[in-house]
Amino acid sequence: MRQTNISVFVTHSGCPHICSFCNQRTISGQTAPITAEELEKLLTEQQPILEQSETQAQIAFFGGSFTAIDRGYMLSLLECGHSFIKRYPKQYTSLRCSTRPDYIDTEILDILGRYGMRSIELGAQSMNDEILSANQRGHTAEDVRNASRLIKGSGFELGLQMMTGLYKDKPEYCIDTAREFISLGCDTVRIYPTVILKDTELDRLRAAGEYDSFTFDETVKLCTELLGMFDKAGIPVIRLGLHASDDVKDSMTGGVYHPALREICESGLFLEKMRGQMMPGGKYIVYTDKRNISRVTGHGGCNKKALAEQGITFVIKEEAGTEVRAERV
Repeated sequence: MRQTNISVFVTHSGCPHICSFCNQRTISGQTAPITAEELEKLLTEQQPILEQSETQAQIAFFGGSFTAIDRGYMLSLLECGHSFIKRYPKQYTSLRCSTRPDYIDTEILDILGRYGMRSIELGAQSMNDEILSANQRGHTAEDVRNASRLIKGSGFELGLQMMTGLYKDKPEYCIDTAREFISLGCDTVRIYPTVILKDTELDRLRAAGEYDSFTFDETVKLCTELLGMFDKAGIPVIRLGLHASDDVKDSMTGGVYHPALREICESGLFLEKMRGQMMPGGKYIVYTDKRNISRVTGHGGCNKKALAEQGITFVIKEEAGTEVRAERV
């Protein structure tokens, strides 16, 4: 059965800080938090669609700091979501939320568990305290460590979110953050290259000539390495880059945003794996699962072009369950 999320945006509600990069209205495309009544309507409308398509969904509270919002409001959303899990267990399996690491404790975890919460994602962004302070996050790396241990120890799935190219950031700091995520035993990761948006502190710093994010090429190289690290550790990267949005494209003044960023980075990862199995000037058959064919050829055929520069040519043959295996002809 297919799996999906029903995304419910609580926007900036409850968040006690305005981070250097934050313009939540632009990112979520919403101006006001969803009400419990609106959530009930949404879930009612989606239930027959999920049933017909044989799809199961997590109800996912995104876009803000879920555990920091007004307690009564949070409980109203939890109660609504939990009622649909009980009424339609074949369509709605559990709850998911994103929040800040400094708004996690045993009391809140007990509440979330009672209402069917399964997965909790923390907006860590970096595990470097200098970066966190410079970008006005209002929490420390130790807060991330403590919250992660509490979440895992309470039986929840742990998701960690990181950003690349923040103010004062360096690629090596991002690699260190990934290493820490892996050591914390997270179950999923999201990677968000920084997009500089209008009316943010990062945009002010950019306009003053004090800051610019990583270049596109730097970001691709870095994110390709990050994907490789998490892949080796067996941790799924469930998102790379912001969702495609006209609001984001219209509001960005810098940084990296590309609708095919993940495909470009995955192409680079597959190129490295093929190069490790090939010799210059050779002809090869590359065996791969059907779902990997575009990654093998590369975004816009970039892998074929790159290998051709070394005199390497290849044809692809499907082999179910194979990532990439090159055989010289």
